[in-house]
Amino acid sequence: MRRNAGLFVAISLLSGFGSSAMSLVSGIWILDLTGSTGLAALAGLCVYAPVLAGPWLGGLLDRVPRRPLVIAVNLVLATVLLALFAVHGPGQTWLIFTVSCAYGLSYVLIDAGETALLPSALPPGELGIVNGWRSSAQEGMKLIAPLAGAGLYAWRGGHAVVVLSAATPVLVAILYAAVRLHRTPPHRPTRRDNGLRAGISLLSAQRATRVPVALAAVSIAMSGFSTAAIYAIVVSELRLPTTFLGVLASAQGAGSIAGGLIVGRLINRWGSIALAAAGTALFAIGCLARCLPWWPVTVAGAVLAGIGLPWTLVAAVTAVQTNTPSTLLGRVSATANTAMFGPLVAAIPLGSAAVHLGARPPLVAAAVFCLTAVAATYRPLPRRSERLIG
Repeated sequence: MRRNAGLFVAISLLSGFGSSAMSLVSGIWILDLTGSTGLAALAGLCVYAPVLAGPWLGGLLDRVPRRPLVIAVNLVLATVLLALFAVHGPGQTWLIFTVSCAYGLSYVLIDAGETALLPSALPPGELGIVNGWRSSAQEGMKLIAPLAGAGLYAWRGGHAVVVLSAATPVLVAILYAAVRLHRTPPHRPTRRDNGLRAGISLLSAQRATRVPVALAAVSIAMSGFSTAAIYAIVVSELRLPTTFLGVLASAQGAGSIAGGLIVGRLINRWGSIALAAAGTALFAIGCLARCLPWWPVTVAGAVLAGIGLPWTLVAAVTAVQTNTPSTLLGRVSATANTAMFGPLVAAIPLGSAAVHLGARPPLVAAAVFCLTAVAATYRPLPRRSERLIG
């Protein structure tokens, strides 16, 4: 099992490096070709938009062998990336948008596929630990890969980054092929579990999965909602240069790496619901800390937010893996991803509009939403007389 755990962490490192490098360079490349910041921002929207189709795409994972599908998606992604060699001027910008959409589709299938594969490769007690390691690996690549991608782009241009990003899915496909899986019984979809309804109903029917996914959805949505406010805090309230945003990003990334390394043990000790609530509360405290007019506290708030977000996300993913039948895990995990990341599509522009009320109100609102969600998960213990009667 240690072999499989190492392979999945290596997969997260490689895929995180290639995708993070290309996602930044896509925007820079479009900006250089067109001079339009609006078009450059649309590349990111193309990556996130396909997550809304997660419940339908996830059903595919329950109808075909999952590992061959994940390997095929990686190899197709590598092939699609090579189309960017045809980009030489503004007339080929549409190719970059097309590849960004392909990345988004591959994220949905690969994330759901990997979530569904992990229970067949690891014992239940190790799922939270390995999910935490994967989260730390991905966050670490978010710190390193954009710098490497931007540096390579500045040195050799966009085509050099294409070579790097196209190589990583091929290596990832090789690592997937090396994972040793337990045999799972063949499944033929029945009329009852066929379609979108099965994924949504199974996800919402069990409190053990419904609550962590809901808390993760709130936390992730509020992280997008508060992004513009953090920019305003740095520039307008603290009156610091925009480069200080890089310090905050690094602080949050460091918190995410640290949080991911310990989240598995905490899940085994406290359970997914308790840890998701703790992570959501930590993120809320981080939002409030960033309202204070002192930059060291702002940095500390970024670290707290960085710890809290992986706790909620890993708790939700682990809850889905441990409480969902294997035959439906593909569509349920994809539906969970849509529930957790889909709200970002609306939260980010809403946060950009809310910042016109001031830098602090959106951060306070984000904290209130998160703490309200945590309070809604509270279940008081039965009174002593009730316990004795039961």
